[in-house]
Amino acid sequence: MNSPWDESAAQPAHLQLDRAGYLRVVLRGVPLGGLVFGGLLIMLALRLIERPLFGVRRPWTPHITQFVCRNAFRILGMGFERQGSPMSGAGAVVANHSSWLDIFALNASKRVYFVSKSEVAKWPGIGWLARATGTVFIVRDRKQATSQIAVFKERLMAGHKLLFFPEGTSTDGQLVLPFKPTLFAAFFDPALKDAMQLQAVTLKYAAPAGADPRFYGWWGDMDFGPHLLSTLAAPRQGKVTVIYHTPVKLTNYADRKVLAKSLEDTVRSGLAHHRDQ
Repeated sequence: MNSPWDESAAQPAHLQLDRAGYLRVVLRGVPLGGLVFGGLLIMLALRLIERPLFGVRRPWTPHITQFVCRNAFRILGMGFERQGSPMSGAGAVVANHSSWLDIFALNASKRVYFVSKSEVAKWPGIGWLARATGTVFIVRDRKQATSQIAVFKERLMAGHKLLFFPEGTSTDGQLVLPFKPTLFAAFFDPALKDAMQLQAVTLKYAAPAGADPRFYGWWGDMDFGPHLLSTLAAPRQGKVTVIYHTPVKLTNYADRKVLAKSLEDTVRSGLAHHRDQ
């Protein structure tokens, strides 16, 4: 049974930075910033050629995203492990959501395109990165359902894997919240249903030795800056494991609620199994 989630529960204390901590922030933060924003500049330049030639398809720029995300963990000194195999072909990917690090973890293994609320496009920094990497922005309004289905169809027909977080929010990484079935409704459209495949992915973070198990969790009203500094300053780093479960066909499910619950159970089982090891 999943424990109730209290978003307002006491959060882990951020690391108190000493000289050594600030040194680690610089030694990790400078090359990480150079990697991320350098990769962004290269991607934007390459997209000037890629867009007119291939339109929504992106045969080149996703390789830059993967390179950046894989090497981000190397710079952080953080362990990265993949279990299972990412599905081939187009489809949707769903995962639990614990941290801003999820974006790096999920992009490091396979080319995916995140589905995000439209407000994110306006966020400084994160919004720029999201737009550059091909994020699909949606408006949470039933009146927009038809246009959203059209966007999903276009991206899927281009061979894209669309990834979203059905919990609707991030957690401390120690549990999986009920999946909201709303977005799944679009995939039951006749234009998509027969060809749709979906893959559940479990993200499990192991905190640095001696640290709070929720060390990498980023949720509620936690500020990004202090969390980033704590991550960069950690004397020792932990690990993230990305578990790819067996893909399923949409045609095997009666409706969106049954599908959402099945994928939720799969993601949760991966987290529980990994915790027991």
